[in-house]
Amino acid sequence: MDIRLAEVKDQFLREAAAVRNSDELASLRDRYLGRKSGLLAAEKKRVGGLAPGDRAEFGRQVNELNAEVEAELARLAAAFHAQQETEALKRETIDISLPGTRPARGHLHPITLVRHRLEDIFVSMGYSIEDGPEVETAYYNFDALNIPPGHPARDAADTFYLSETLALRSQTSTVQIHAMQRRKPPLRIVAPGRVFRRDTPDPTHNPMFFQLEGLNVDRGITMSDLKGTVQQFIELMFGPQLKTRFRPSYFPFTEPSAEFDFSCFVCGGPGCRICKGTGWIELGGSGMVHPNVLEAVGIDPEEFTGFAFGFGIDRMAALMYEIDDIRLLFENDVRFLDQFT
Repeated sequence: MDIRLAEVKDQFLREAAAVRNSDELASLRDRYLGRKSGLLAAEKKRVGGLAPGDRAEFGRQVNELNAEVEAELARLAAAFHAQQETEALKRETIDISLPGTRPARGHLHPITLVRHRLEDIFVSMGYSIEDGPEVETAYYNFDALNIPPGHPARDAADTFYLSETLALRSQTSTVQIHAMQRRKPPLRIVAPGRVFRRDTPDPTHNPMFFQLEGLNVDRGITMSDLKGTVQQFIELMFGPQLKTRFRPSYFPFTEPSAEFDFSCFVCGGPGCRICKGTGWIELGGSGMVHPNVLEAVGIDPEEFTGFAFGFGIDRMAALMYEIDDIRLLFENDVRFLDQFT
């Protein structure tokens, strides 16, 4: 073999033996097989300076060396590829003897948990669940509920108006009107749902919150029926040892009207942090359905009477889970919500 070709071959074999990865292999390929600057390309250019009788033998030797170089480079490439596959398999191997990882499961929001419990209780008492639109006309949100023009509740500072005649409902009492228009007495319904008021967010207020409204219309319904219903609900919700009390109040859609409280389910009366030391917890408003409301939906107030009551589901959830700031219920912090599984 030509002396210079033999030197190139020995040099290539030494460098090939020192290659450790694919990047070094690529550099070695360029150094020897590069078309313009490769060492073998430079040797091929020598053929023009040889005697005519030596050119054929030199060409054969150059081509053999070129083939040997390509074969060694291919062998090294295959070896590196096999090594990479082996390492990838090791990284991706699953140890089936390891304990499995249980996938995370979602759960109901605390407001939804309380709402379902409330619905179950009232259904067991003979009430049906009603729903209604969150965008209402002034008629359903105010007029039919005996809220006269000029009442503070109709002011834009208190209600979210979408237009002159449309607004986001400010109470679920609107569902009562829809239900009484659609169904004839006797009628027992509860209407849980979302309502909207222009309240500044703080630990006890949100501009959007959840409310439950109850309605019972039939012949001979009295205030005693309202008191008995509220007492039965409190006992089913918190226990038979609790008591209720009613305080006179005013609501445009009920007459007479009353706020109702129940004895603290934590301390039972002496006073604690939950009841702010009073022994009583304020729950909501109630009263006998105003005759004007019955007349607005075509029910004769001389033949039928009814009672209504309402309270905040958010407030109920805050009481049950001892949450000091109801804004936490709407901030969607998973660290907070994961407590309620």
